[in-house]
Amino acid sequence: MKRFDVVGLGVSTVDALYLVDHFPADEENQQALAMTLQGGGPVATAIVTLARLGARAAMADTVGDDWRGQFVRQSFAEEGVADEFLETRPGATSTLSCVLVRRLDGARTIIWYPGSAPLLAPSERLRQAVETASFTHLNGRHLDACLKACEWAHASGGRVSFDGGAHRFRPELLQVVPLTDICIVARQFAQAYTGEDDPEAAARRLLSEGPSLVVITDGPRGCWVHAQKEPPFPQPAFHMPHVVDTTGCGDSFHGAFVFGVLQGMTLRETARFASAVAALNTQALGGRAGLPTRGQVEAFLAQRPPQT
Repeated sequence: MKRFDVVGLGVSTVDALYLVDHFPADEENQQALAMTLQGGGPVATAIVTLARLGARAAMADTVGDDWRGQFVRQSFAEEGVADEFLETRPGATSTLSCVLVRRLDGARTIIWYPGSAPLLAPSERLRQAVETASFTHLNGRHLDACLKACEWAHASGGRVSFDGGAHRFRPELLQVVPLTDICIVARQFAQAYTGEDDPEAAARRLLSEGPSLVVITDGPRGCWVHAQKEPPFPQPAFHMPHVVDTTGCGDSFHGAFVFGVLQGMTLRETARFASAVAALNTQALGGRAGLPTRGQVEAFLAQRPPQT
Protein backbone atom coordinates (compact mmCIF):
# COMPACT_ATOMS: atom_id res chain seq x y z
CA MET A 1 0.00 0.00 0.00
CA LYS A 2 1.59 3.26 -1.14
CA ARG A 3 1.40 6.26 1.16
CA PHE A 4 0.39 8.64 -1.65
CA ASP A 5 -1.67 8.09 -4.76
CA VAL A 6 0.27 10.74 -6.67
CA VAL A 7 3.34 12.90 -6.10
CA GLY A 8 3.81 15.87 -8.39
CA LEU A 9 7.19 17.13 -9.55
CA GLY A 10 7.01 20.57 -11.16
CA VAL A 11 6.74 24.28 -10.57
CA SER A 12 4.40 25.84 -7.98
CA THR A 13 3.41 29.42 -8.74
CA VAL A 14 1.33 32.26 -7.42
CA ASP A 15 -1.14 33.37 -10.11
CA ALA A 16 -2.53 36.91 -10.11
CA LEU A 17 -5.54 36.67 -12.43
CA TYR A 18 -7.42 39.63 -13.89
CA LEU A 19 -10.68 39.41 -15.84
CA VAL A 20 -10.49 42.04 -18.61
CA ASP A 21 -12.75 43.31 -21.34
CA HIS A 22 -10.02 42.82 -23.97
CA PHE A 23 -6.31 42.08 -24.25
CA PRO A 24 -4.23 45.27 -24.48
CA ALA A 25 -2.76 45.84 -27.93
CA ASP A 26 -0.79 48.96 -27.03
CA GLU A 27 -0.41 51.43 -24.20
CA GLU A 28 -3.71 51.90 -22.39
CA ASN A 29 -5.33 52.15 -18.97
CA GLN A 30 -7.97 49.46 -18.45
CA GLN A 31 -9.87 48.60 -15.27
CA ALA A 32 -10.11 44.89 -14.47
CA LEU A 33 -13.60 43.45 -14.05
CA ALA A 34 -12.47 40.98 -11.37
CA MET A 35 -9.25 39.83 -9.75
CA THR A 36 -8.09 36.83 -7.73
CA LEU A 37 -4.86 35.46 -6.29
CA GLN A 38 -4.44 31.67 -6.46
CA GLY A 39 -1.81 28.96 -6.47
CA GLY A 40 -0.90 27.75 -9.93
CA GLY A 41 1.51 25.79 -12.09
CA PRO A 42 0.70 22.93 -14.51
CA VAL A 43 1.73 19.99 -12.32
CA ALA A 44 0.74 21.74 -9.09
CA THR A 45 -2.79 22.39 -10.36
CA ALA A 46 -3.11 18.77 -11.49
CA ILE A 47 -2.11 17.69 -7.99
CA VAL A 48 -4.69 20.00 -6.40
CA THR A 49 -7.27 18.54 -8.81
CA LEU A 50 -6.44 15.06 -7.55
CA ALA A 51 -6.75 16.17 -3.93
CA ARG A 52 -10.09 17.86 -4.61
CA LEU A 53 -11.35 14.61 -6.14
CA GLY A 54 -10.28 12.64 -3.07
CA ALA A 55 -6.79 11.33 -3.88
CA ARG A 56 -3.85 11.34 -1.47
CA ALA A 57 -1.46 13.80 -3.10
CA ALA A 58 1.89 15.47 -2.43
CA MET A 59 4.01 18.04 -4.25
CA ALA A 60 7.79 18.25 -4.73
CA ASP A 61 9.34 21.58 -5.76
CA THR A 62 11.54 24.43 -4.56
CA VAL A 63 10.21 27.83 -3.48
CA GLY A 64 11.73 30.91 -1.91
CA ASP A 65 11.16 32.12 1.62
CA ASP A 66 9.26 35.15 0.33
CA TRP A 67 5.53 35.80 0.68
CA ARG A 68 4.91 33.94 -2.55
CA GLY A 69 6.53 30.79 -1.21
CA GLN A 70 4.43 31.05 1.91
CA PHE A 71 1.31 31.50 -0.22
CA VAL A 72 2.15 28.39 -2.27
CA ARG A 73 2.60 26.29 0.85
CA GLN A 74 -0.61 27.62 2.43
CA SER A 75 -2.58 26.93 -0.76
CA PHE A 76 -1.46 23.29 -0.76
CA ALA A 77 -2.32 22.94 2.93
CA GLU A 78 -5.84 24.26 2.35
CA GLU A 79 -6.39 21.58 -0.31
CA GLY A 80 -4.94 18.75 1.76
CA VAL A 81 -1.85 18.38 -0.45
CA ALA A 82 1.19 17.22 1.53
CA ASP A 83 4.02 19.76 1.31
CA GLU A 84 6.78 17.88 3.13
CA PHE A 85 8.70 17.50 -0.15
CA LEU A 86 8.37 21.21 -0.95
CA GLU A 87 11.79 22.72 -0.20
CA THR A 88 12.10 26.35 0.91
CA ARG A 89 15.36 28.05 -0.12
CA PRO A 90 16.40 30.99 2.12
CA GLY A 91 16.91 34.26 0.30
CA ALA A 92 15.30 33.00 -2.91
CA THR A 93 12.13 34.26 -4.59
CA SER A 94 9.23 32.18 -5.93
CA THR A 95 7.53 32.11 -9.31
CA LEU A 96 4.79 34.67 -10.02
CA SER A 97 2.41 34.73 -12.99
CA CYS A 98 0.15 37.51 -14.20
CA VAL A 99 -2.80 36.09 -16.13
CA LEU A 100 -5.17 38.26 -18.19
CA VAL A 101 -8.48 36.51 -18.91
CA ARG A 102 -10.74 37.85 -21.67
CA ARG A 103 -14.38 38.17 -20.62
CA LEU A 104 -15.79 37.28 -24.05
CA ASP A 105 -14.53 33.69 -24.23
CA GLY A 106 -12.29 32.93 -21.25
CA ALA A 107 -9.11 32.99 -23.35
CA ARG A 108 -6.04 34.06 -21.44
CA THR A 109 -2.56 35.42 -21.88
CA ILE A 110 0.16 34.79 -19.32
CA ILE A 111 3.24 36.74 -18.25
CA TRP A 112 5.42 34.96 -15.72
CA TYR A 113 8.51 35.67 -13.67
CA PRO A 114 10.44 32.53 -12.64
CA GLY A 115 11.92 33.81 -9.40
CA SER A 116 15.34 32.71 -8.16
CA ALA A 117 14.63 29.45 -6.33
CA PRO A 118 17.00 26.83 -7.84
CA LEU A 119 15.86 23.68 -9.58
CA LEU A 120 15.13 20.65 -7.45
CA ALA A 121 18.03 18.20 -7.65
CA PRO A 122 17.81 14.40 -7.30
CA SER A 123 18.04 13.56 -3.60
CA GLU A 124 17.13 10.90 -1.07
CA ARG A 125 14.23 13.08 0.00
CA LEU A 126 12.84 13.15 -3.53
CA ARG A 127 13.45 9.42 -3.88
CA GLN A 128 11.38 8.85 -0.74
CA ALA A 129 8.56 10.92 -2.23
CA VAL A 130 8.53 8.98 -5.49
CA GLU A 131 8.84 5.54 -3.91
CA THR A 132 5.87 6.19 -1.61
CA ALA A 133 3.53 7.07 -4.51
CA SER A 134 1.54 4.97 -6.96
CA PHE A 135 2.04 7.67 -9.60
CA THR A 136 4.60 10.40 -10.16
CA HIS A 137 3.21 13.24 -12.28
CA LEU A 138 5.70 15.52 -14.04
CA ASN A 139 6.24 17.78 -17.04
CA GLY A 140 10.02 18.02 -17.36
CA ARG A 141 10.58 20.85 -14.90
CA HIS A 142 13.63 19.95 -12.75
CA LEU A 143 14.89 17.81 -15.65
CA ASP A 144 17.60 15.86 -13.81
CA ALA A 145 15.20 15.13 -10.97
CA CYS A 146 12.53 14.03 -13.48
CA LEU A 147 14.86 11.51 -15.11
CA LYS A 148 15.79 9.98 -11.76
CA ALA A 149 12.15 10.07 -10.61
CA CYS A 150 11.12 7.94 -13.59
CA GLU A 151 13.81 5.42 -12.68
CA TRP A 152 12.84 5.35 -9.00
CA ALA A 153 9.12 5.11 -9.76
CA HIS A 154 9.47 2.06 -11.98
CA ALA A 155 11.94 0.35 -9.64
CA SER A 156 9.44 0.69 -6.78
CA GLY A 157 6.42 -0.52 -8.76
CA GLY A 158 5.03 2.95 -9.46
CA ARG A 159 3.99 4.60 -12.70
CA VAL A 160 4.78 7.94 -14.32
CA SER A 161 2.41 10.37 -16.04
CA PHE A 162 3.68 13.18 -18.26
CA ASP A 163 2.13 16.56 -19.06
CA GLY A 164 3.19 18.08 -22.38
CA GLY A 165 1.56 21.49 -22.56
CA ALA A 166 1.06 23.59 -25.69
CA HIS A 167 4.18 25.60 -26.62
CA ARG A 168 6.18 23.77 -23.94
CA PHE A 169 8.14 21.34 -26.12
CA ARG A 170 11.91 21.52 -25.82
CA PRO A 171 14.47 19.01 -27.12
CA GLU A 172 15.52 17.72 -23.68
CA LEU A 173 12.03 16.30 -23.20
CA LEU A 174 12.95 13.66 -25.78
CA GLN A 175 14.70 11.98 -22.83
CA VAL A 176 11.62 12.03 -20.60
CA VAL A 177 8.69 10.83 -22.72
CA PRO A 178 10.09 7.31 -23.38
CA LEU A 179 10.37 6.82 -19.59
CA THR A 180 6.70 7.54 -18.90
CA ASP A 181 3.63 5.30 -18.75
CA ILE A 182 0.86 7.82 -19.43
CA CYS A 183 1.68 10.59 -21.87
CA ILE A 184 -0.93 13.35 -22.12
CA VAL A 185 0.08 16.16 -24.44
CA ALA A 186 -1.49 19.09 -26.23
CA ARG A 187 -1.86 18.76 -30.00
CA GLN A 188 0.73 21.49 -30.56
CA PHE A 189 3.21 19.67 -28.31
CA ALA A 190 2.59 16.38 -30.12
CA GLN A 191 3.21 18.06 -33.47
CA ALA A 192 6.43 19.68 -32.26
CA TYR A 193 7.65 16.41 -30.72
CA THR A 194 6.82 14.05 -33.58
CA GLY A 195 6.70 16.27 -36.67
CA GLU A 196 3.25 14.82 -37.44
CA ASP A 197 0.32 17.14 -38.16
CA ASP A 198 -2.28 14.39 -37.84
CA PRO A 199 -3.05 13.67 -34.15
CA GLU A 200 -3.55 9.95 -34.77
CA ALA A 201 -0.19 9.63 -36.50
CA ALA A 202 1.43 11.65 -33.70
CA ALA A 203 -0.16 9.39 -31.09
CA ARG A 204 1.13 6.26 -32.81
CA ARG A 205 4.61 7.76 -32.93
CA LEU A 206 4.50 8.61 -29.22
CA LEU A 207 3.24 5.12 -28.36
CA SER A 208 6.17 3.61 -30.23
CA GLU A 209 8.57 5.42 -27.91
CA GLY A 210 7.50 3.67 -24.73
CA PRO A 211 4.32 4.97 -23.05
CA SER A 212 1.48 2.46 -22.76
CA LEU A 213 -1.13 5.21 -23.07
CA VAL A 214 -1.10 8.43 -25.10
CA VAL A 215 -3.76 11.14 -25.01
CA ILE A 216 -3.62 14.14 -27.33
CA THR A 217 -5.76 17.06 -26.22
CA ASP A 218 -7.08 19.82 -28.46
CA GLY A 219 -9.07 22.20 -26.29
CA PRO A 220 -12.73 22.55 -27.38
CA ARG A 221 -12.22 19.80 -29.97
CA GLY A 222 -11.71 17.21 -27.22
CA CYS A 223 -9.01 14.57 -27.23
CA TRP A 224 -7.79 11.37 -28.89
CA VAL A 225 -7.00 8.36 -26.68
CA HIS A 226 -4.53 5.71 -27.86
CA ALA A 227 -3.47 2.69 -25.80
CA GLN A 228 -1.10 -0.16 -26.57
CA LYS A 229 -3.73 -2.87 -26.07
CA GLU A 230 -7.05 -1.16 -26.89
CA PRO A 231 -8.58 0.43 -29.99
CA PRO A 232 -8.13 4.24 -30.18
CA PHE A 233 -11.11 6.53 -29.76
CA PRO A 234 -11.95 10.26 -29.63
CA GLN A 235 -13.49 11.94 -26.60
CA PRO A 236 -15.51 15.08 -27.42
CA ALA A 237 -15.20 18.04 -25.12
CA PHE A 238 -18.17 19.14 -23.02
CA HIS A 239 -19.21 22.60 -24.17
CA MET A 240 -20.48 24.90 -21.44
CA PRO A 241 -23.06 27.64 -22.16
CA HIS A 242 -20.67 30.27 -20.80
CA VAL A 243 -16.93 30.03 -20.20
CA VAL A 244 -15.40 32.28 -17.54
CA ASP A 245 -11.76 31.21 -17.75
CA THR A 246 -9.81 28.44 -19.51
CA THR A 247 -6.82 28.70 -17.16
CA GLY A 248 -5.97 25.30 -15.71
CA CYS A 249 -8.33 23.29 -17.92
CA GLY A 250 -5.55 21.14 -19.35
CA ASP A 251 -3.92 20.77 -15.94
CA SER A 252 -7.17 19.62 -14.34
CA PHE A 253 -7.73 17.20 -17.23
CA HIS A 254 -4.35 15.61 -16.47
CA GLY A 255 -5.09 15.26 -12.78
CA ALA A 256 -8.57 13.86 -13.39
CA PHE A 257 -7.29 11.37 -15.96
CA VAL A 258 -4.75 9.97 -13.50
CA PHE A 259 -7.51 9.84 -10.89
CA GLY A 260 -9.68 7.77 -13.21
CA VAL A 261 -6.84 5.32 -13.81
CA LEU A 262 -6.24 5.04 -10.07
CA GLN A 263 -9.94 4.32 -9.52
CA GLY A 264 -9.93 1.49 -12.06
CA MET A 265 -12.26 3.21 -14.51
CA THR A 266 -12.22 2.02 -18.12
CA LEU A 267 -10.35 4.24 -20.56
CA ARG A 268 -13.60 5.58 -21.99
CA GLU A 269 -14.94 6.33 -18.50
CA THR A 270 -11.65 7.98 -17.58
CA ALA A 271 -11.55 10.19 -20.67
CA ARG A 272 -15.16 11.24 -20.13
CA PHE A 273 -14.54 11.93 -16.43
CA ALA A 274 -11.45 14.03 -17.16
CA SER A 275 -13.27 15.98 -19.87
CA ALA A 276 -16.05 16.78 -17.42
CA VAL A 277 -13.55 18.06 -14.84
CA ALA A 278 -11.94 20.34 -17.44
CA ALA A 279 -15.34 21.68 -18.50
CA LEU A 280 -16.45 22.39 -14.95
CA ASN A 281 -13.16 24.18 -14.27
CA THR A 282 -14.06 26.83 -16.86
CA GLN A 283 -16.84 28.18 -14.65
CA ALA A 284 -14.74 30.31 -12.30
CA LEU A 285 -11.84 32.74 -12.56
CA GLY A 286 -8.50 31.01 -12.02
CA GLY A 287 -7.11 27.54 -12.51
CA ARG A 288 -8.33 26.19 -9.18
CA ALA A 289 -11.46 28.05 -8.10
CA GLY A 290 -13.68 25.94 -10.36
CA LEU A 291 -12.15 22.54 -9.60
CA PRO A 292 -15.01 20.14 -8.76
CA THR A 293 -15.33 17.39 -6.20
CA ARG A 294 -15.93 13.82 -7.36
CA GLY A 295 -19.59 14.12 -6.44
CA GLN A 296 -20.01 17.23 -8.56
CA VAL A 297 -18.40 15.51 -11.55
CA GLU A 298 -20.64 12.46 -11.19
CA ALA A 299 -23.74 14.68 -10.95
CA PHE A 300 -22.65 16.54 -14.09
CA LEU A 301 -22.11 13.30 -16.01
CA ALA A 302 -25.40 11.81 -14.82
CA GLN A 303 -27.20 14.54 -16.76
CA ARG A 304 -25.23 13.74 -19.91
CA PRO A 305 -25.57 10.09 -20.93
CA PRO A 306 -22.56 8.72 -22.88
CA GLN A 307 -22.83 8.94 -26.65
CA THR A 308 -23.22 5.61 -28.42
